[in-house]
Amino acid sequence: MELSNLQPAEGSKHSDNFRRGRGHGSGNGKTAGKGHKGQKARSGAPRVGFEGGQMPLYRRIPKRGFKNRNTKEIVAINVSALEKFENGDTVTVESLLEKGIVSNPRDGVKILGNGELTKKLTVQVNAFSASAKEKIEALGGNAEVI
Repeated sequence: MELSNLQPAEGSKHSDNFRRGRGHGSGNGKTAGKGHKGQKARSGAPRVGFEGGQMPLYRRIPKRGFKNRNTKEIVAINVSALEKFENGDTVTVESLLEKGIVSNPRDGVKILGNGELTKKLTVQVNAFSASAKEKIEALGGNAEVI
């Protein structure tokens, strides 16, 4: 079974394109599935979330902080993760994806200085911490910001 051939169980799904209120023979005549009387049987029934004039839940719950629309989501990896590469390799975001170190680079990749590095590498990513840059260059490698 794959995502491409998933479908609902037989008989569990009803079509929503039949005509309501077209006589008894249609199986959905007279009240057209609205029951008898009451607010929900009439036109102009209240919107979703309306609580009859009581302060609705979505307004009772406190709102905190704000969400910055321009924020960047940068994935951080440690220097120790670069040990998977061979001596003298060039490390890019694409090569990190290939090795499985990063699964979704989002807005960029930053190298942090946690762990040890024993290989000379040329690392080309979006950002470096000061200690990571120091460790990469101490072994004769290059830390290039792209």
